[in-house]
Formats: sequence, C-alpha cells, structure tokens
Amino acid sequence: MIRITFTEEQLKQLHHWRFHHSHPRVQLKMDALLLKSEGLPHHQICRLLRISENTLRAYFREFVAGGVEKLKELHFAAPQSALAEHRETLEAYFQEHPPATVKEAMAVIEERTGIHRGLTQVREFLASLGMRRRKVGSLPAKADVDEQARFKKDELEPRLAAARAGSRAVFFVDASHFVLAPFLGYLWCFVRVLVRAPAGRQRFNVLGALHAITHELITITNDTYINAQSVCELLQKIAAAGLGVPVTLVLDNARYQKCQVVSTLAATLKIELLYLPSYSPNLNLIERLWKFTKKKVLYSKYYADFPAFKTAISQCIGEAHVKDKEELDSLLTLRFQTFEKAQLLAA
Repeated sequence: MIRITFTEEQLKQLHHWRFHHSHPRVQLKMDALLLKSEGLPHHQICRLLRISENTLRAYFREFVAGGVEKLKELHFAAPQSALAEHRETLEAYFQEHPPATVKEAMAVIEERTGIHRGLTQVREFLASLGMRRRKVGSLPAKADVDEQARFKKDELEPRLAAARAGSRAVFFVDASHFVLAPFLGYLWCFVRVLVRAPAGRQRFNVLGALHAITHELITITNDTYINAQSVCELLQKIAAAGLGVPVTLVLDNARYQKCQVVSTLAATLKIELLYLPSYSPNLNLIERLWKFTKKKVLYSKYYADFPAFKTAISQCIGEAHVKDKEELDSLLTLRFQTFEKAQLLAA
C-alpha cells in the first residue's frame, strides 16, 4: 500500500480543485486523493470512483512526485490520423470544389490519397477543417462584390452612423408586389394540408420607405402599378413628416425611381437619393421586411377575397414596428450580408 502524508495546505487545495478545475479527469484525481486522506482502503476508493487499482496507483504516484500541481496535468494519447499529412491539399481542393455530401467527400479523399475512411470519420475530418453543411445561396450574376463593399464602407455606413446619432434620417425604399396566390410553406400537421388557390392574379403593390432606426414604415399602395408618380407621392409623404434633420433615401436603380421627375422633386424637397450598386438587394434593409411579411401573413394562409388579402398585408406592415418590435429589432439590424470572391462557386 502506498503511504501518503497530507499537509493541511494540500488538503485545502484538493478540496478547492475537486470543484473548480475545468476538467472532470482532474476533479476525479482530487476526489481519489481526498478519499485516500480519509483512510479508505484502495478497493473501496476504486469502487466509489469506478476506476481500476492501476489507475488509482498512478494518481498516487503523481501526487507523491509533484503534489496537487502534478495532479492537474493531463496527458492524453493523441493518435495521428493518416489523413493529417494530406490535410493542406485536401483543404485546398475542397475550397475550390465543395462536396455535396459526405459520401462524395469520402470518394474524393480515397481517390486523391488512397486512404479509405467511413462516413463518420470523413464527417469528423471535414468538421476539423472548419467545414459544415451550409445551404448554397445565390448572388445576381452581374453583382459587383467589390463595388458593394466600397459602397457599404464609403456611402452607406457614414449615413447610418449619422442616423444612429440622430443627425440624419435614413430610409430604405423598395416596392413589393403581393399577388393573390398560394404562398406555400411548412406546417406541423397530421396529413398534408392543401391551401385553396384563388382565381385570378390580382396584385397588391406596396412602395415602402423603412426608417433605419425606428423601423416605422411609410407606404404608398395601389392595385395597378408602381411608377414615378408613386415615388413622388412617397417623397411628399416623407417631407410632410417634418423630421427636422437631413433625409436620405437608399433605393435601387429601377427606372421609375431614377427618372428626372423624381430627381427634381427630391432636390426641391431637399431629400438625398442614394442609389445602391446594381444587383444589390442584400444591402437594402426593407427586403427583410417584405420576407417577414410573407412569412407572417401569407405562407400557408388562405384569403377568400382580395380585400381580405390586402387588409392582412396592410395591418402586418403597418403595425409590425409595434406588435412585432422585438422580432423586427432582431431581424432589421444594420448588419448587411456582403460577399467575398472566395464564396463564389468555381466554374
């Protein structure tokens, strides 16, 4: 039997680290030594802690050799994977050719290295590279990622900083065209649910200006078309709000928003028009509101007639900044998705 004499200071340390050390293996060592200090026989300590006598003796030898500090050391065997020497080349390949499935990755690894690994091992290897299963997104083919980054840094962010400080009002402007048709979504249900498809293709058009800070929405709506006259009405409505600070509208390059009549009226009303780079819906905050509206009142919903359809949309967008404030505050943050060329799928 290994005989150990404990000092009062060592017992205090053992008591402390049995609760406060971050690793359970070290906590187990402290428990073993504390039970030893109470005079329990070795077989009983092993039974209580569910360890072997060889393991218990190893703990005692560590303590005799270096005290509590020695017990805090961890020495785990870490076998080296045969894939380790191919890690860099596989990572470079998967950067250019991301696999659709773990099975595909398994085949690529075997083809390029001659090493066969099971699905679980390949999944763990991909995770160790920092890869995970992500949904592929889309980017308009003509979008210029460099121009988007420049616009965000040099044009958009300074105006948003002024808006946060209260010295400028920034609105994000866009039109959404809601068609009276089924918006199919997912439901928890016992059998597949069918949504009636209304006859006709009636359309409810909403031209909105979303306040970047308060998330209040100013709208112009109709059942026909959004045109330059609609934009002018929106400009007049914003000007009539009497905000008392310079106003900037962030909007896309639709022809009816960039025509001479709109530019002239905006200049007269002293409203700045800040046009987004082409093909940049990711930089227009109001796009998220339209998606939120469809999810809230249109997905998997049936409206018997067009007036009910319009009312549901109008109530949602008109009351969202109050009724759904917490959800909108989380959704409409002033953090915008940007893209890097490394994210673009190689040809």
